[in-house]
Amino acid sequence: MTVTEHPNSKLVSLSGGAPFGPQTYQLSPEKLITGNPLQSVWIEFESPDKQFCVGIWASEPGEWKVNYTEQEYCAILEGVNILTDAEGNSQEFGPGSEFVVPRGFSGTWRVMEATRKRFVIFDQAIQHPVGADVDV
Repeated sequence: MTVTEHPNSKLVSLSGGAPFGPQTYQLSPEKLITGNPLQSVWIEFESPDKQFCVGIWASEPGEWKVNYTEQEYCAILEGVNILTDAEGNSQEFGPGSEFVVPRGFSGTWRVMEATRKRFVIFDQAIQHPVGADVDV
């Protein structure tokens, strides 16, 4: 089957990679547990309201605290990672692993081997007009 891209399509192909180079950064000292990993992110798509994005993330080995306000789907492309929740339950994820980190997850993220992952993030900004009758 041949897929033809149309210039007027609203679909976004991720096979071409990110339109811009990576943003590189290091974590703030208050989050760090071990190491000081250099991290990079390539944003391949971001919605106009900035609540939804897709990209590639890479990190050197290290461990840090996480507190998720967003929901994230992860697909590990390279490397080994251990996520531990606040109760001490750990799960290991390596190449081929796919998982979701739900909003409200709190714990640690440990990169055992340099990692690359594809991510999809949804970060719902709950903004209701003053006086709106909304069940949350």
